[in-house]
Amino acid sequence: MKKKLFLLLIPVFAVYFLLAYYYKDGFCLNTWINGVYCTGKTVEEVNAELLSEMEAPILIITDKNGGRYAIDMAELGFEGDYIASLNRYQEEQNALLWIDNLTFHQKHEIAPVVTYDEQLLQAAFEELDIVRNEKQRLTDYFLVRNWKDGYFLYDGLKDRLDVEKAFAALKQAIAAGEYELDLMQAGCYYDIPLTEEQAATEQLWEKVDAFQQCNLVYDMGDAQIPLDEVVMSDFIRIARGEVLLDENGSLMLDEEGIRNFVSSLAQAYDTYGKERKFQSTRGDVVTVKGGTYGTEINQEEEVAYLMENLLSAEFHTDTAQIHIPSYKREGVVHGKDDIGSTYIEIDMTEQKMYYYEDGELQLETEVVTGNTGRKMGTPEGVNYVYNKQKNRVLRGPGYASPVKFWMPVKGNIGIHDASWRSKFGGTIYQTNGSHGCINTPTEKMEELYDMVEIGTPVVMFY
Repeated sequence: MKKKLFLLLIPVFAVYFLLAYYYKDGFCLNTWINGVYCTGKTVEEVNAELLSEMEAPILIITDKNGGRYAIDMAELGFEGDYIASLNRYQEEQNALLWIDNLTFHQKHEIAPVVTYDEQLLQAAFEELDIVRNEKQRLTDYFLVRNWKDGYFLYDGLKDRLDVEKAFAALKQAIAAGEYELDLMQAGCYYDIPLTEEQAATEQLWEKVDAFQQCNLVYDMGDAQIPLDEVVMSDFIRIARGEVLLDENGSLMLDEEGIRNFVSSLAQAYDTYGKERKFQSTRGDVVTVKGGTYGTEINQEEEVAYLMENLLSAEFHTDTAQIHIPSYKREGVVHGKDDIGSTYIEIDMTEQKMYYYEDGELQLETEVVTGNTGRKMGTPEGVNYVYNKQKNRVLRGPGYASPVKFWMPVKGNIGIHDASWRSKFGGTIYQTNGSHGCINTPTEKMEELYDMVEIGTPVVMFY
C-alpha cells in the first residue's frame, strides 16, 4: 500500500518541482503587481507592462488658504522604472513555495524609481503665483488707505512662506512617491517678530479698525446708506499722511470730511429748488423747475450729530443703528422721488388737472389757469397744498372773488372753484385766464377738497 502511494506521489512531486523550476526566473503563480498579471513573466517583461500604463503625475501644492497649484511632471522630463522594486520583490519570492500564492500574497503594490530634471522642477516651482507673490511681498508693516477698503493694515510679517523649505518638502514628497503637498502641514510658514515701532502701529490699527466698523445706517427713504469702512476712513483726521490722536490717545475726527459726506447726501437727495423729471399723464416726461415743495437736509445739524456720536461705543457694536437725517424741509415721502404716488398734477398746456392717490387716478377735470396774454400765467413748479379753507373771498387789485373751496399751493396762488365760469379748458387761459390761480368747476373742486390732505404735492407744468 505504501509503495503504491509513493508511486502515485512521484508524478505529483515531479509536476510541483517542474513548476518551481519554471517560476525561478519569473514570478510565481497568481502574482499580481499594480494590477498587472505577472505569473511566469520576467522582471523586464513586467517592468515594460507597468511603464506602458504609467502616466506622469500632476503635482498638487496647497497653500494655507486652501489655494491649489499644479505642476505637470510630464514637462519635467519625468521617467519611472520598476526594475529595482521588481527585483527586490522577486528575490523575496520562493519558487519552491509557489503553491502559497493560491491563497496568499496574490496582489502587490510597488513604487517605481522616479527621475526628473530638478532644474525644470525648480523653474516650474518658482513660476507658481504663490512663490512669485512671496518673493515680491514687502517685509513692511504699516497702515494704508484706498477707495475700496478704507484703511487697512499691510502686514508683510505674518504667514511668510519659506520658499526654500517648501521646495525641499516638495522634493521629499516626490521621492516618497507622494504628489500632493500641503504647505501648512509641512511647516513652511513663519512669522517675523514685530519691532517696537511696528507694535505701536499694531495698536493704532486696532483703534482705526474698531472705528471703521460702524453700525450707523442712514435711512434715506428709498435707500439705506451704511457708514462703511470707506466712508468712515474720511472721518479720521490726518496730518502729513499720519493718523492723529488726541492727548488721551483717541482718534480725532475730521470735521471737513464729515461735512463733505453730509454735503454729498444733500446733493444726492435734496430736491427742494431743483429740476425734476416727471412722467405726465399726457405721456411725455417733463422737466419741472422750482416750487415750494421738496426735501432739504439740515446739514449743520447732521454734521453736529456725527461729530458728537461717531466716537461713541454705541455706534460700534453689531446692532445696526438706523438714523433718519434732520431736515429743513421734508416731503411727504423720503427719497430721490419725494413726490410719491399721491399728488395733484396740473398740465397747463392741456388745461387739465388730475388727482392721483396711491398711484390710482381719482379725479380728472378741465381747468383754467393764469392769463398768459396779460403775463399772469400760472408759474410752473412742484408746490404743495399748505392750507384748506371754505367760503373764502379772494382779493387782489381790482377784484374780490368769493369761493367755496380754497387750497393755496404757493403764496396767493391756489386751486379753487370758479362759479363765474361756464366753460373750462381749451385756450381760455391765453386771453381770459385767471390772475394766476387754478380755476376749477365747483362740483370737481368739492370732490377734490374732500380727498386732498394738507401737504399733498402739486406738480404744475406747461
